[in-house]
Amino acid sequence: MAEQSDRALETHNIRHVFMMTGASPNTRWLEGCVVQDKQGFIKTGPNLTPEDLASARWPLGRTPYIFETSLPGVFAVGDVRSGNMKRVASAVGEGSTAISLVHQTLHE
Repeated sequence: MAEQSDRALETHNIRHVFMMTGASPNTRWLEGCVVQDKQGFIKTGPNLTPEDLASARWPLGRTPYIFETSLPGVFAVGDVRSGNMKRVASAVGEGSTAISLVHQTLHE
């Protein structure tokens, strides 16, 4: 049984609640696999600098696609991506775009 607190229960009239998830990328397990920014978010596409690509040994003659990581054919979207908008709708849009790019990559 849970221990009860001595504090009194308070009631507040609250009309709106804002909750933010995804502020921490939880990508530590990918360190050394794909390039990340200082906060641990995964860098993709135009956010990857020539230095990033050189250190990752980017093997292709083309630059990474917009949501492609420093590992060819691996894409990152949503809250784990560096520069993301932290909105569900944008993550869904990014995901659908990434699927199209996966097909294009497989066709290559």
